[in-house]
Amino acid sequence: MRFEFYHPGIDDVPKLSVDGTVANSVHFSHWEGNETPAELKADTSTEIALNLVASPKKLEFTRGIELVTNNHFDTDGILSVWTVLTGERALELREKLIPAAEAGDFCEFKSEAGVKASIVIQGADQAAPSDEPGSPIASYLAEEKVDDDARAYDLVLPEVERILTSTDDYEHLWRDPWEKIARAMDSFARGASAVTEFPDASLSLVNLAPDVFGPNGFDPAQHAAPYTVVSQYAKGRLFLIATPLKDGWAYRIDYPYYSWAETVVRPRVERRDFSELLDQLNQEKTRGYWKLDNREMTSAIKFLDAEGKLAASSLQPDDVASSIRAVLLAQTPAKSLHA
Repeated sequence: MRFEFYHPGIDDVPKLSVDGTVANSVHFSHWEGNETPAELKADTSTEIALNLVASPKKLEFTRGIELVTNNHFDTDGILSVWTVLTGERALELREKLIPAAEAGDFCEFKSEAGVKASIVIQGADQAAPSDEPGSPIASYLAEEKVDDDARAYDLVLPEVERILTSTDDYEHLWRDPWEKIARAMDSFARGASAVTEFPDASLSLVNLAPDVFGPNGFDPAQHAAPYTVVSQYAKGRLFLIATPLKDGWAYRIDYPYYSWAETVVRPRVERRDFSELLDQLNQEKTRGYWKLDNREMTSAIKFLDAEGKLAASSLQPDDVASSIRAVLLAQTPAKSLHA
């Protein structure tokens, strides 16, 4: 098999669409709207690819097509492509492939090595883009900034096995982002940051300490929340993330990061109608306003200032959580919250 990054020139060519969904192709993807065979479906595209190469019906599923494509570069994308290209030998690395894919696409901490491998491939959390977007390993190999996805595939595909099996060789690429994650983990371990669960509403209140990123502190107006760590501790289907800011609290409400994908094991997450909640919260006289915000893949609501940046609200986290909980319980029968 051979890989070619998607471009319109292959629209009419039979192809295997791995991870992304490309028209006129056979899908092996967890993206919404995919047509992946039911018996291969899994939560990450990498696991779907592993199911494919392990299947005795692989030739039937691939229909004899040799061209593999994808329409974007990220950890799950390149690992799933690499798996399909490598075939059964990739199964030997299953326990390394899946945690790295989950770290990349879902901001989940299933293993330290998986998180570090994903940082090497795509940078920091998908939900918290690096100040320098693009693949760290691609730019390192090219000895210049690489912001072209097709070129990134050419550079990184030959390195995948080494990234997974000798991750420490790339410490210079993962060290700084990893230290931020480790500090955030420590913040929860020592109780400075904490999660309060409201299981009847499947709501998690996440209180982040202002020093979550170290002595210089975490500025929620400039830094994205540390989702890899939030995902480790928060178990709800909706997160209220609160961080002290000035003399108040910065707030954002998010769905779990996996919720953008079609999943099998992880529960499907319903997108909610928050119009009533917004009306209720915005009745409070504060120095900003609550607004729907879907500029990020899983963001729902943020408390913003006039310039559209996270602002300090005088409302207390427990009060905001109570308002959200009431709306969730009113919208959903109790039995379906835990389905």
